[in-house]
Amino acid sequence: MKKLIIALVTLIPSLAFAAGGSHVPLESANIDLHDKESLQRGLDSFQHYCAGCHSTQYQRYGRVADDLGISVDDMRAKYIFDDSIKIGSLMENSIPSKDAAKWFGATPPDLTLVARVRGEDWIYSYLKGFYHDESRPFGVNNTVFPSVGMPHVMQELQGLPVKQEDGTIVSTGGKLNAEEYDQVVRDITGFLVYSGDPVKLERESLGWWVMGFLFIFFIIAYFLKKEYWKDVH
Repeated sequence: MKKLIIALVTLIPSLAFAAGGSHVPLESANIDLHDKESLQRGLDSFQHYCAGCHSTQYQRYGRVADDLGISVDDMRAKYIFDDSIKIGSLMENSIPSKDAAKWFGATPPDLTLVARVRGEDWIYSYLKGFYHDESRPFGVNNTVFPSVGMPHVMQELQGLPVKQEDGTIVSTGGKLNAEEYDQVVRDITGFLVYSGDPVKLERESLGWWVMGFLFIFFIIAYFLKKEYWKDVH
């Protein structure tokens, strides 16, 4: 009974987090985990725009560097700014939880597994769903997650997003055009999808070898069965 209660206490918040937000149609992210250049750009954008508040604390710098084809020296130079942080350290942010909760109303969640909980299309649509709303503390709201509690950290790239009557969002004044901004969002989404399941490609590749072995073993087992039972039948 005790184990059941613990399981329910652990599961219910996860289900509530997964089910939160509005039920708006989601855009397809079309993430390709084979595209390492996109994942590298996603890491770079995430570290510059997201990692100040959000961590990916179940990932290690060294593992990410190996998986994404980044040299250790580049990883240190671009993303590790504290000499006390080792290449094998977890990718945590630098904001104390208490300060973050005071500034934003709640501690920004770790995003290592957000793609496993929400899905890649949700992340992609969420990052594209910010729009200008003076009633909100940071001046923005979100179509996918109404009453969002975080600022639009990439507004300098997208510009001022304004929600039209038909629900579409039009932006002006950003450094990037709509297509370029969509690519940045897709890159970040891809990095988070990789972070949530860093062995996915390896697992899928190994799966084909396992299926091949089982197929060959099935043929051998079939002929052994025929040989063993030929005198019986």
